[in-house]
Amino acid sequence: MQRRHTITTAPLLYNPEFPRSNRYDADWVLENQMGPNALWLMEWLTDAVELKAGMRVLDLGCGRAMTSIFLAREFGVQVWANDLWITPDHNWRRVKEAGVQDAVFPLRVEAHALPFAKGFFDAVVSVDAYHYFGTDELYLGYLSGFVRPGGRLGMVVPGLMREIEEVPDHLLTPQANGKVFWEDECWSFKTAEWWGNLWGRCGRVKNVQTAILSDGWRHWCDFERVLEETGRNLFPSDWQALESDGGRTIGFVRAVAERSDAESTNLYDPGIGLQAGADT
Repeated sequence: MQRRHTITTAPLLYNPEFPRSNRYDADWVLENQMGPNALWLMEWLTDAVELKAGMRVLDLGCGRAMTSIFLAREFGVQVWANDLWITPDHNWRRVKEAGVQDAVFPLRVEAHALPFAKGFFDAVVSVDAYHYFGTDELYLGYLSGFVRPGGRLGMVVPGLMREIEEVPDHLLTPQANGKVFWEDECWSFKTAEWWGNLWGRCGRVKNVQTAILSDGWRHWCDFERVLEETGRNLFPSDWQALESDGGRTIGFVRAVAERSDAESTNLYDPGIGLQAGADT
């Protein structure tokens, strides 16, 4: 990938807490962002999910494939870059421009209809996407079926720092740009404890660990400021709401687990109909 750091943007994304991410062109990151800095989040996730060269990895909800390119370049893994919203053609162009076309394979598949063999992957990772589908009680059991026993699963998502029954006023108050931070979709934000309990109930995984990103709200706020300053924001910025919250309510949550040897029925598998003798 061509490194095109510029004086105007490169220093804005420098963050000493994410040394791997600092090596990537700031203009490229801003051009391909679809939310909070995905490289920072993936770097934090890979601190807890060990990856080795040659592994097969599913990047679930990869967006514009930045994280998939990052994984291939930083760890020498093979990556299946899956996203529902971005076409494989566009991601394939980015993959080729990055020079990792032998290691990253873009596809467009709905998260409940994954077309892979049982136990195919060594690891599944997801950043800023899993909360859109993974709050389903049955989902982790389904997803883990595509990971070999002993393989790893990990995700990072926006989350709550504490349980709330009512949304704090400062997250409902319009910012200077008129944008209100809290939308109905934000109810998919859960605490680390909530995710730990959900994953802990799944018999297909073990050694579940959760964590909160230290100063996660600040990293998110800083990235929002950069997007606004450079005019790269896809949507009106949320930095004022994040700054007002100061990490009391909003941040980032990580969950990781190891695939166990246990097997269970895949309730999303259409083949269940055949086993039950149903018409298809």
